[in-house]
This record gives sequence, structure tokens and C-alpha cells, in this order.
Amino acid sequence: MRTIGLIGGLSWESTVIYYQIINQRVRERLGGSHSANSLIWSVDYTTVEDLIFADRWDEVSTLLTDAGGKLADLGAGLLLICSNTFSRVSDDVERAVSVPVLHIADAVGAEVHARGMRKVGLLGTRFTMEQPFYRDRLAAHGFDVVVPRREQRDLVHRVIFDELVRGVIRESSRDAYARIIEDLADDGAEGVILGCTEIELLISDKDSAIPVLPSARLHAEAAAGFALAG
Repeated sequence: MRTIGLIGGLSWESTVIYYQIINQRVRERLGGSHSANSLIWSVDYTTVEDLIFADRWDEVSTLLTDAGGKLADLGAGLLLICSNTFSRVSDDVERAVSVPVLHIADAVGAEVHARGMRKVGLLGTRFTMEQPFYRDRLAAHGFDVVVPRREQRDLVHRVIFDELVRGVIRESSRDAYARIIEDLADDGAEGVILGCTEIELLISDKDSAIPVLPSARLHAEAAAGFALAG
């Protein structure tokens, strides 16, 4: 079994999902009381949050590359950046280390392709919804990606940073997200990517008019499969 290295704390609220899902999948595959060989490097979220809002992505890259290098030195055979937004620097991390980096958008894209969906909605931070680093990586898997209207994107973004990364779950926000997903469905989306790992704390299939594609869960499941294939 390969050792999985998780660059977490982005935020820790969703890093918990990774640790839980990876260990559940390993136990399901191997039985008994098996669990994954894993390492977590958890960063101080306020530090990186301040950097991205100041558009200091070079410093984010340096910080996460350093974390990835330390995990690889400790024996990780696979790295994950446990975030959609921070996957913007995934290529930088991969160039700096000698082990593969499993990109979250590739895990999601593979699932969308496997389900035969031709058009999907995307919810996430403004960085993820509006910048090309994530949407282009998804589109390379052969489907169209649509995002909410500007005012809806603002709401989705605000809820993530003001509530979800702080562990705050509000029914009013769940209802607002559900309405936005309905609009994406009306626009032809066959599913919706929960393209911020914290959104999975708020939204599940029962809240959505169309199937949800939970990025953290899909990323974690792909990592468990990769580790066990070793």
C-alpha cells in the first residue's frame, strides 16, 4: 500500500472528510481493522487565505510546495492538495517533488465522464468558478461546465468564506444553494460539482435538483484506489 500524503488545513473542516473517506475505502477493500498509511501536513488556514485574497499566489505555491516536499521526504508515495481553490498551484507542487500529485479536478472529471454527463454546473469560490485553472482542467475531460450568475457566484463565495470554513452551517444558506442549483439545472446542467470541499458540509443529493458530484469525496476515493493499486 502506498502512503498517501495530504496537504490539508485548506480548511481543516474538509480535511476531516479526506481522512474519513480514505480510511473507510481502505477498510472496505482490505477488511478487518485495516486503515490507510497516510500523512497529513495541515497548514494554518488564515495564512493562506490572506495570501489568496492579496493575490500572492507565488507565496501560496512556495508554502504548499514546501509542505509537499516534507511529506515526500517522510515517505508519501502520492500527494493530494485537499482543496479545489488551492489546486491552482498543483502543477508547481508536482514539478518540485518526485512523487505524483493527484489533481482534484481530474478525480471529478473522471467521475463526470464515467456517468456520461455532457454538461455540469460548478459551485465553488470565485477563484474556482471564474478563473481558468480549474474549469479548463475539467473541460479537458470532454464536457461543458456552467457556473451561476454573477450575484449567485458572490453568494456562493461569501458563504464558503464567512461560514463553511469556520464550521458554520445555516439552513438559509442551504436553501440559497439549492435554488442556485435549480437554476443550473434549468440551464441544462445534468449534475453539479461541489467544487469547494467545504460545500459537502452543507449540500448533499437530498438538497439538490440534480446529482451532486462531491469533489473531496471523489478525490479521497481516487487516492485510496491509487494507494491500494500499489
